[in-house]
Amino acid sequence: MPALLSRAGGGLQLPAMNPQNLLVELFVEELPPKALPALGESFARTLAASLRSQGLAASDVEPTPYASPRRLAVRIPAVAAKAADKAVAQKLVPVAVGLDADGKPTPALLKKLGALGLGADAAPRLRREGEGKAETLFIDTVAPGASLAEGLQKALAEAIAKLPIPKVMAYQLEDGWTTVKFVRPAHGLVALHGADVVPVQALGLTAGRETHGHRFEAQSDPIVLRDADSYADQLREQGAVIASFDARRAEIAAQLQATARQAGPGLHPIDDAALLDEVTALVERPNVLLCQFDPAFLAVPQECLILTMKANQKYFPLLDAAGKLTHRFLVVSNISPTDPSAVIEGNERVVRPRLADAQFFFEQDRKKRLEDRVPGLDKVVYHAKLGSQGERMRRVQALAGGIARQIPPSFPVEQAERAALLAKTDLLTDMVGEFPELQGVMGRYYAAHDGEDARVAEAIEDHYKPRFSGDELPRSDVGFALALADKTETLVGLFGIGERPTGDKDPFALRRHALGILRMLMERGQGIELSRYLENAVPVFSGVAGFSDPSADVQTFLYDRLANLLREQGWTAQEVDAVLALSPQILANVPRRLEAVRAFAALPEAAALAAANKRVGNILRKSEGAKHGSGFNAELLVEPAEIALSQALNAVAPQVQQLYAAGDYTAALKMLAALKVPVDTFFDQVMVNAEDPALRANRLALLARLQEAMNQVADLSRLAA
Repeated sequence: MPALLSRAGGGLQLPAMNPQNLLVELFVEELPPKALPALGESFARTLAASLRSQGLAASDVEPTPYASPRRLAVRIPAVAAKAADKAVAQKLVPVAVGLDADGKPTPALLKKLGALGLGADAAPRLRREGEGKAETLFIDTVAPGASLAEGLQKALAEAIAKLPIPKVMAYQLEDGWTTVKFVRPAHGLVALHGADVVPVQALGLTAGRETHGHRFEAQSDPIVLRDADSYADQLREQGAVIASFDARRAEIAAQLQATARQAGPGLHPIDDAALLDEVTALVERPNVLLCQFDPAFLAVPQECLILTMKANQKYFPLLDAAGKLTHRFLVVSNISPTDPSAVIEGNERVVRPRLADAQFFFEQDRKKRLEDRVPGLDKVVYHAKLGSQGERMRRVQALAGGIARQIPPSFPVEQAERAALLAKTDLLTDMVGEFPELQGVMGRYYAAHDGEDARVAEAIEDHYKPRFSGDELPRSDVGFALALADKTETLVGLFGIGERPTGDKDPFALRRHALGILRMLMERGQGIELSRYLENAVPVFSGVAGFSDPSADVQTFLYDRLANLLREQGWTAQEVDAVLALSPQILANVPRRLEAVRAFAALPEAAALAAANKRVGNILRKSEGAKHGSGFNAELLVEPAEIALSQALNAVAPQVQQLYAAGDYTAALKMLAALKVPVDTFFDQVMVNAEDPALRANRLALLARLQEAMNQVADLSRLAA
């Protein structure tokens, strides 16, 4: 049998052939801007991965994606013209089936060889693997590597099929018969391996080397690409297109900053990554222009003006050094005329009626007090099973008042209940009807206009906080009580009617509400006991049909989310498990408990004490006797080791309890180090399960006392390896 080639990836492999850079482009009609970044990344990543899997590209090769409003493209370095051949070990038949008594091929074997294009002359090359009845015949063959045309055709089909297309379009090709489905009609396909066209097809198109630049400002059309490496440069120079999404985004950001500086000292565009991404997906060669509107519109709350400019026009409002809106804004144009005045005037003319609408809504809304809108909430459905927004408001009001009464005596209970009464009334205003994103914000403005207490007005806006991970918490105690009540009503109410998150489905964003509750209780919820807090929320739903008490399930849900949150914050799974195993009721103390556990784990005695704690827990769980230390009798101690442990406990436990009560959890756990020697000695020298029932029960009670002393801050057994 000839010497085998070197093995690679499970088969024999020959060196790659003639690697060159590869460019693939799909030229299409305007792509959906919000989907463009994901489409560009997916196209590049999937195509490159397919070529790697076929042996046409190295495993460490990284593609360069390109994505503009009218193209998806990718450049992949060092792609082979043909993949290396692979030696394949082909399993045939068992030896007993394939060879007769004389060792000659049977018809069954010949048939198997024939299916592989081989004849009887291949029999001498067969090899055996296995023993006895399991012995099998194999033949080593060489599978030719895929050509680039074959491999790219497969990769292209896969990349197109896996695109995260938000909505597929169906359109006919020029033949009038063939229907193609894609995100937008495709009009061109480029595939260049170095300077050579790769003959592939997709979406009814045949690959070539021609593409198109800017609709209006390209120097030539079509653009004939020289090779894969000239793509970005030719598009920029001849086509007036910045093909790279990231490069175009960076160019826009730089122009925005430069134009803002020219507009005046301290001015800066609004920081909005999503808006920047969307605008990047709308232009091929950006040109930032400075525009302005009538300063009289600044009497309208700046949030309204900013939102209408962002959402409707994709403009970047300019703020001053204090973050206050100015009457100037920036436009990212897709054309660069010598005289941009017509473009500037056009955008200024377009924005005027939008701002006028916002001004009209603001003026009309203020003609009716928020208090007068309260009855209207009874006409707005909140949930089919939970009633109207009015009913929900009254539940939130009761909860806010209850929370306010749990917190120090000076807490403004009346303001919390007043804020709850008015919190949802801005849903009935014209401004929020037009811009739902402004709920809460407009409530604050309208409450201030009505002469409400400043804390009430502020709480109306803040009760939606935190809206997302990392968002700020409500600024005042009133806002804290209202926000906590609002999120609790949502969580308990929906759990109580069976609307719970399942898998990836969370239509009511209950996980987000839970995280908001957890953050508020951890950062500002000192004195609020979780179980009692949830149980107190249940009675407000007494009139709701089909509601059942979900407080235990909600608590479990909150602890699960808390565990995830703490791990994301950098605490280890062991540390989190140890603290949450005790179901701590005051979540504001959890961070200090975690710090104490980490400090304890660093002690030389920690591992032994954790292991002993685990052993104690196992012994107590298996015993039918005393589960706590109340039945302990020091007079029944016999062995010197158990006497020593009892004495050590008598000395340490009161100090641990004192430190725990004072909230010094770290010092409390460090005190436990003194117990290592007597604990180790006890387990070395004392038989816990003594034959004498009284002696056995007393030793179990001693261990229960030990467990109680050790597990006040956390379940230290969870730290054992």
